[in-house]
Amino acid sequence: MTWLWLLLGATLSTLVGAAESFEPYLVDRTWNGTKYGCKCYIDDNCWPSKHSWGRINGTMDGNLRVHIPPGAACHTKLDSPLGSISTYDAAACDEARAMWSNESWTVDKPGAALWTYFTNDTCIPTTNPDEPCTLGYYGVYVVEAKTKNHVERGIAFARDNSLRLIIRNTGHDFIGRSTGWGSLIINMHAFQDVAFTTRYSGPGGYKGSAVTIGAGIQARQLLTLANAQNPPVTVVTGECPTVGVAGGLVQGGGHGPLTPLYGLLADTALSFEVVTADGQFRTANSEENSDLFWALKGGGPSTYGVVLSATLKTFPEQKSAGVILNINSTHTNDTEVFWEGVKTFHKYSNRYVSAGLYAYFELMALRLHVQPIVGVGKTSKEMQALVQPMFDELKAKGIPYSTVSKEFDTLFDLYIDLFEEETAGTSALTGGWMFTHEDVEDNNDGIIEAFKTVVSPREDLQNQGFLIGHLWDAGLNTKSNSATNPRFRKSTDFAIVALPVPIGATWAQKEDLQNVLTNIQDAAMKKAGPKGCAYINEGDPYQPNWQEHFWGSEYKKLLEIRKKYDPNGVFYAVATPGTEDWEVIEYGTRLCRRKDEE
Repeated sequence: MTWLWLLLGATLSTLVGAAESFEPYLVDRTWNGTKYGCKCYIDDNCWPSKHSWGRINGTMDGNLRVHIPPGAACHTKLDSPLGSISTYDAAACDEARAMWSNESWTVDKPGAALWTYFTNDTCIPTTNPDEPCTLGYYGVYVVEAKTKNHVERGIAFARDNSLRLIIRNTGHDFIGRSTGWGSLIINMHAFQDVAFTTRYSGPGGYKGSAVTIGAGIQARQLLTLANAQNPPVTVVTGECPTVGVAGGLVQGGGHGPLTPLYGLLADTALSFEVVTADGQFRTANSEENSDLFWALKGGGPSTYGVVLSATLKTFPEQKSAGVILNINSTHTNDTEVFWEGVKTFHKYSNRYVSAGLYAYFELMALRLHVQPIVGVGKTSKEMQALVQPMFDELKAKGIPYSTVSKEFDTLFDLYIDLFEEETAGTSALTGGWMFTHEDVEDNNDGIIEAFKTVVSPREDLQNQGFLIGHLWDAGLNTKSNSATNPRFRKSTDFAIVALPVPIGATWAQKEDLQNVLTNIQDAAMKKAGPKGCAYINEGDPYQPNWQEHFWGSEYKKLLEIRKKYDPNGVFYAVATPGTEDWEVIEYGTRLCRRKDEE
């Protein structure tokens, strides 16, 4: 499979220049009566020559690759914008078919997306090699960056040639920020350095333990290393094992099992190393580039620069206990009984978060799966006392359920045992909403009706939607020092909303399902929780007034910082500060700036 390592030439030039006075060249286009200036794509005269690609590859030690979708090994050829490429490999195809839903396999690919909707699903594993395979909405080239210089040169090349630039860490992405049609991708997965310290000596007044991690380090990997320290420590991370901690997670905020104790991941950040749009390497902390430091803590992924490393607080390990609750079709097929069980569970969510608990649950037709409810620093006996009122009410109402309770020496042991593997390869649209303490207190019944709408948003979509809930209070023990929406400091339940999209859906079908997500499912959630907000990493990027929903009162300051560090839009991630005047047109392909906004 030598095409995976296709080299493009060698030698010469750093191709890195100053960007302070750079005015981007944009290609004039008209779409649906509106005039645009677009990034440069392969069918434009401004697209770099083969010689130019070869020169930049030489300056990056041969780490520029032609991007091949992970399903291409099952197809005779890839019809790439660069031409037809022979791709069939029987052994690699068998692996792709077997591993398509495996997260770890997916994130190790140079440009793959965890959820595939925004790739356009045009090259997926098959048993028929003659089926067509096209690049879809993937990038054309990928820089498998190994050093700071590779990142600097990749940014400069994209900037100077007006290319759409995608920053891809692990591809743990639900809303299309890790992929983009016709783009140049910089993959940060190789940045794997980790260094722990028992006493942080940097600015900001914090003198406790910390860890500095490269951008490619994933959650389970980091927690495993932290647990191996003497004594063991832990870090605020997401519950999913493959999420890149120093990438989009911290730049979007980052929530997980330790959020009730220490806030969002962004609240624990001490310093970043970052390359900005002008190609400059910068350190950002409370004293140096402090505005950039604040923005990187929850102000939006792939927005202000490319993070190379992050330094985060670590915390002592503690005993922990977990509870599992299931109400599903093995218990009852009576939908009224089932939804009464969901209502009873959620009724106690304020009780749980006020006691410092965290919970992760999945909800779909006749399936409520709560695994786990987590109590860090608590015993099983203490946990049982907290959840017993819920169990008593379930029994009193005649609602059948099953439950398991476990106790562990450390949170890490609980994490490995109780948090389940997640899957890749899903084609779905994603939204979500956070409910505050007040929302739950005043309108729990209305929230459950919104959940019903998520699961069955329309007559022809009965039981098609699903929801992933997270109970935590980010403000229980922590005041915000990050750019995240202040409403998260009164949080009880942040719930992801998802609506599957059939493979091969037409553009009209996709538009219809996006309308369902925005104006039926998410709209029901917002109506039920008027005090809530949305979360940038797991929310609908096409919702109206996304600036307010994602960042609230922090948005104005974030916009100013974006204009300072990237005034010309070198970076783009949908629905992040400063992207109001940019739009992906022509059926999900070209990234363009509206002329009426210039």
